[in-house]
Amino acid sequence: MSLLSVALPALRVYWIGVCVVLHQALRRLRPGGSSQPVFPLQNGNVAIVTGGAKGIGYHTVKHLARLGMHVIIAGCNEKEGQEAVMKIKEEILNAKVEFLYCDLASMKSVHQFVQAFKEKNCPLHVLINNAAVMLVPERKTDDGFEEHFAVNYLGHFLLTNLLLEALKQSGTHDHNARIITLSSATHFVGELHLNDLQSSCLYSPHGAYAQSKLALVLFAYRLQHLLTEGGGPVTSNVVDPGVVITDLYQNVCWAAKVIKWMTAWLLMKTPEEGASTSVYAAVSPELEGIGGCYLYNEQRTKSADPSYDEELQKRLWSKSCKLVGIPDVAP
Repeated sequence: MSLLSVALPALRVYWIGVCVVLHQALRRLRPGGSSQPVFPLQNGNVAIVTGGAKGIGYHTVKHLARLGMHVIIAGCNEKEGQEAVMKIKEEILNAKVEFLYCDLASMKSVHQFVQAFKEKNCPLHVLINNAAVMLVPERKTDDGFEEHFAVNYLGHFLLTNLLLEALKQSGTHDHNARIITLSSATHFVGELHLNDLQSSCLYSPHGAYAQSKLALVLFAYRLQHLLTEGGGPVTSNVVDPGVVITDLYQNVCWAAKVIKWMTAWLLMKTPEEGASTSVYAAVSPELEGIGGCYLYNEQRTKSADPSYDEELQKRLWSKSCKLVGIPDVAP
């Protein structure tokens, strides 16, 4: 029974991955299926992108910088971060990009990052919660949290709450500040265990990853509900980038690695393609003042049924506030 409990989440995650890559392949075959929209310039606006030193995050940063936005890469690898900054500045004339250290696995580091950002005395118009780990072995952070839950979800939960005031001050009713949270199709097979968010009873890396991605959708929807109640000029949306060729797949099983090596060019998105919906969510005029959406391929679509459970959203929010030590009050 315990073996089945570990195997089932893996089968579900790989099944949803197969469904997504087949959909991506069919979309590529349709005329105009991969056309890129043109977005307005963002001169003077400021964005923070977690995990912006490589993969989807890097191309998100590069595209926003090309639009004239001042982008801050929040990451836990100083060398990778500075190299990303240099590379973007070499490619884009007058690009305003910088790196600030932020380890989402450490709640102390998240607080320090926010303090460092506030000392810059600059506005904040866009926050993109992009960073993630996937299928890592069972291990706890220094704060005692399971790594998927800490990095993918809880660190972003705290970061967003600590930056909410800056976002509210920067947004206007004509031009809302935006919070974009990256999830994935694996949230469709995720199960949220409120009594065991640390996956301590029976660890499955696939189950823990899918749970963290479901938690992100619930968080984004609850945040939009609270923002709507409070009347702040900030919106919260979720992005599903699809199945993208990134370093995250280093922990998949050997069979999946072989299939990825053989078919990635046809079935998987490039990191640049994976970043397109994040950029769309950050700057598209179509989304002005609109929150609470699940976005896939630059379109609004439906997320998993449990993600709309308002009671579950509320309970997860309250529990998360206790875990990170912030008041459970509406922003």
